[in-house]
Formats: sequence, C-alpha cells, structure tokens
Amino acid sequence: NHLTAGTSDLRVAAGPAMCGPCPPQWAVGCLTTLWTKARSHQSRDNQDMDEIVKQALTKWPNVPHCYGWLGLDARGNWYMRDDRVQALGGFADGTPQSKGSLLRHEKLIDFIQRNYETDDCGQWFFQNGPQRVYVELEAAPFVWRVGDDFSVVAHTGQTARIQRCVTDEYGRVYLEADLGFGLVHTQDMLSASNAIEAGLWVPTEVPAAELPARFAYVKSPEALKDKRP
Repeated sequence: NHLTAGTSDLRVAAGPAMCGPCPPQWAVGCLTTLWTKARSHQSRDNQDMDEIVKQALTKWPNVPHCYGWLGLDARGNWYMRDDRVQALGGFADGTPQSKGSLLRHEKLIDFIQRNYETDDCGQWFFQNGPQRVYVELEAAPFVWRVGDDFSVVAHTGQTARIQRCVTDEYGRVYLEADLGFGLVHTQDMLSASNAIEAGLWVPTEVPAAELPARFAYVKSPEALKDKRP
C-alpha cells in the first residue's frame, strides 16, 4: 500500500512521513529518486526515461502496488499524499487537509503524465518503474482544456478526439474521447458552452454519482482495494 520512498527530497512534496527505502537494484527507483534527479537537472531524453520504466517493469514484475499516495484534482493538478494526509480523509472529500501537497516540478509531472494508464478495472495509475501508483481522482481520469476553435487537449498534453458530451446535475460538462472520460476545466466552460450552442456537442445529462459506472472508471482505487476480500 505504500509508495516506496526513502530520502528527504520528496518531503518537499509529500511531508515528513515516508515509507521504506527503494530497493537499490531498481533501474528507475521511487518518486524520491525521480524528484532528486529532476531537481539536480540531470537531463534525460523523455523516450529514454519511459524505456527505463518498461525495462524495470519487465525485470521486477511483482512489486506491490501503491494506493492513496497520488491524486488528480478537477483542474488537472497532481497532489502527493503521505500517510498523515491520507489519515485525514479521502482525496475527493473536499478538504484541503486531505488533498495533500501540490506537485509543481515540471519534469516530475511530465514523467507521471507520460506513464499514466488504466487497468482492466478502470483504475488509473502512474507506472513508476516496476510499481503501479494508483491515482485518486477528484472528478474524472482526464481534465480537458478547450480552445477557441473547440480543439480539446487533455491535462496530459494529448490531443483528444471527442465522441460524446455529458452534463451532470451541477452543470459540469464532461467529454468522452478516444483517450478516455474527462471533465472540462472550469476556465473553459465558455468555450464548451459555445460548442454546445453551435451544435458541435450534443449533451446527455447523467447524474454525477452514476458517471464512474457509466464510463468505467474508479475514482478511488484505495477505497476499492479496501472492499476486496
């Protein structure tokens, strides 16, 4: 259940409570290692970093998964959550105390977003070397930015092809795309409204509570894990 982290660097993001040290033989290491390398400006080509992730996963396929330590909010921001923060409540509870520490380092964020995937159960995770770090979602797996020309880009930087538009009872706009299901960023609601008024997107209303089941994603893998036998 724990993120493998052991040095002081990640405390900038996650606070004082850490788990055990990383296995020294890992090719990639834990988030602490990545954070340290990024801060020391040890440059590495993006493709090389992702290849290292694949190599580590192949070499050590049975590393325990990590739950509760990483969260994605409704504006596409990433948060690190240590044991102390997790004890204060769920990521989507709406309290700043249980949300965690905002990640700001661009290289670390880019690395997370390039290795952001989903499993067969609809749980989204960051593949950190040989370890899956499952993500707690405040709203949905993706957060969409909508341009004035109605182009749509995910919080990960990927361009999306829209397949369906959905609204909930709170007036929020969601889009189903080739990448997955996501929420339109609050700053882009005007562009989304213009797309709907122009007839480019025809919304279907779905209650917010039904969205995860309807679009096959899990908001809290940590909570789902606790319900398993």
